[in-house]
Amino acid sequence: MTTNLEEFDYVIVGAGSAGCVLANRLSADKSDKVLLIESGKSDNYFWIPIPVGYLYTIGNPRTDWCYKTEQDKGLNNRSIGYARGKVMGGCTSINAMIYMRGQTEDYQEWVKEGSDGWSWNECLPYFMKMEDYENGSSEFHNTGGELPVQEKRVSWEILDLFRDAAEENGIPKIDEFNTGNNFGSSYFQMNQRNGVRWNAVRCFLWPIKNRKNLTIYKETTVAKINYLKKNNQNQVESISVINNNLLRKIKVKKELILSAGAIGSPQILQISGIGDHNDLDKIGIQTNVNLPMVGKNLHDHLQLRIQYKVQNVTTLNDLMQSNYEKVKMALQYFIFKKGPMTMPPSQLGVFAKSDPNEDRANIEWHVQPLSLDKFGDPLHKFSAITPSVTNIRPTSRGSVLIKSNDIFEHPKIKLNYLSTEYDAKVAIDSIKVTRKIMSANCLKDYYPEEFNPGKQIQSDEDLFEAAKKIGTTIFHPVGTCKMGKLKETSVVNSKLMVHEFSNLRVVDASVMPKITSGNTNAPTMMIAERASEFILKGIS
Repeated sequence: MTTNLEEFDYVIVGAGSAGCVLANRLSADKSDKVLLIESGKSDNYFWIPIPVGYLYTIGNPRTDWCYKTEQDKGLNNRSIGYARGKVMGGCTSINAMIYMRGQTEDYQEWVKEGSDGWSWNECLPYFMKMEDYENGSSEFHNTGGELPVQEKRVSWEILDLFRDAAEENGIPKIDEFNTGNNFGSSYFQMNQRNGVRWNAVRCFLWPIKNRKNLTIYKETTVAKINYLKKNNQNQVESISVINNNLLRKIKVKKELILSAGAIGSPQILQISGIGDHNDLDKIGIQTNVNLPMVGKNLHDHLQLRIQYKVQNVTTLNDLMQSNYEKVKMALQYFIFKKGPMTMPPSQLGVFAKSDPNEDRANIEWHVQPLSLDKFGDPLHKFSAITPSVTNIRPTSRGSVLIKSNDIFEHPKIKLNYLSTEYDAKVAIDSIKVTRKIMSANCLKDYYPEEFNPGKQIQSDEDLFEAAKKIGTTIFHPVGTCKMGKLKETSVVNSKLMVHEFSNLRVVDASVMPKITSGNTNAPTMMIAERASEFILKGIS
């Protein structure tokens, strides 16, 4: 039985990085009724505001969709966990909190691929509009916005030493990464406020909690988009949702905006008959709008977690062996909001070229003063450092494809990591560059010893096999509803309107034609900030 609910001007699906920004901006006009829908529960979970809480939220069904990828040849036929936030705040409730815009050329490439109006200079004001930077306003930063951007609150000698080693190898120390050129080493800026994770809910929903024209449905899943053909374009009339085991229909007066992420948004489109007819025909779903790129162009940052034992320096591994140090860390955090519990998964970033012929930095290290076998395992009982290196401009492409018309069945997530010659070469070269940094003179007194993948692995062939063994996601999926000009090669236009629709947009990381250099949360929020302007001005 279907129960009809009231009509809303704007319906936003997904209360994550993009959805919370949109809810804030679109509900500013009190005459517009706005509905924000989230599949997950409230973000009032104990571990969410604590920065190290990601250890207890990723892989936890309370806060994570707990997706699994298909077995991947580029990962030695492994299937890996693919965390996506299933909670108010989405991935901002479980992510690394790193504030990273990317590089100038990333956005120039978007324009070259047909995304007019998305150059670095055109996007920068939207990054700055929402920002509240603790060091004040400047050419590249702003204060007074909703999104706090703050500096690290704990220091590690081993990370300072890695910066010295990188500098010894021609990689300069720089003040920050968010000015358009990331080449160099710096400590990451974070979306925290005084040592507390500041997710999208705190940023964009808390300040407007008294707006009566904004309605939020939690634990509500979109089952289908309902639309009709009008004047040679499709028009969304309503959506069907499941809430408390009841199927309900919500009418859409102005626009439906999908902000369900690079996995959720294409899944909702496909289950509604919008996608590649070759894919949908195979599972018995009638294709009403043939858009071949829905769910395609999936790509992500593959990280290679290279690990070294060290001596004569304290790492987090050492502190975690002592109950006294554990109590000390807890007291530091809960009394002063300082110390290791304020740490994101990585504090130090380094950007460089894997090959001198690259036109700009194409690899990034997330350097961690710790080591462990895999996420969720205890730290090793010896001093160690993990310079985890990532190809920030991968050319391998995968897909997200539904398995059936059951919205609760997870789709097939196929990454195809390391499936291009370029990506294979970057993986090999990045291990070599890491080794060069770790052999710097300034580290000799700390006796770094590579134990993963192991210094005995030397040939390019063996290094490639090692990359497949140690590679894993850094949780930055993008591209599955690609922005562009033609429906044959993209899903949305440069104003994020789905091709052949008059009132359906996708606004999240899935619209990125190519991934940005670094963490993708800030660019996703910027996309939503820009999109809100398109929507409110009726630009399609």
